[in-house]
Amino acid sequence: MGHHTFDASRAEKLERPERRYRFLSTEELLWAVALSDDDTVADLGSGTGFYTDDLAPHAGDVYAVDVQEAMHDYYREKGVPEAVELVTSGVSDLPLDDGTLDAAVSTMTYHEFASDDALAEIRRVLAPGGRLVVVDWAAAGSGDPGPPIEERYAADEAAAALRESGFDVEHEAVRSETFLLIATAE
Repeated sequence: MGHHTFDASRAEKLERPERRYRFLSTEELLWAVALSDDDTVADLGSGTGFYTDDLAPHAGDVYAVDVQEAMHDYYREKGVPEAVELVTSGVSDLPLDDGTLDAAVSTMTYHEFASDDALAEIRRVLAPGGRLVVVDWAAAGSGDPGPPIEERYAADEAAAALRESGFDVEHEAVRSETFLLIATAE
């Protein structure tokens, strides 16, 4: 499996709602993460902040985590909501205290960071009972939208990795191009 990052020079492609919401709507994301107004949430692999913007009005504090400063530059130009703090970091080395987060989301980025180290780090920064939502490109997909098939994971593979890292997987849905996992930190 390849671990790559999205080419920041093509960031504007990530701002196309007609394509993005086809695979994950705001409503589905908000349902899955089930935020309270005072929750602290991290968007892991936030990119241009497309889904971060959907989370911000429904949470207390939001960390937009991306390994590429160029993505944060794009987000700054677009306009970052007041509740959002930009964090330039890889997922396997988050600069957050233990148990800081009530929730974390990964929207179409799991394939970019999937590793035991990254999952252990997410588990570390989530409070007990904290929710992790993963929506990513499915290995069974066509490979037309999203990354090449060889860089994708099957939902059951990702769910098994989450369980091995201390998560209880509560919901698993597989669609034609994507999968959705909802898990809580044990």
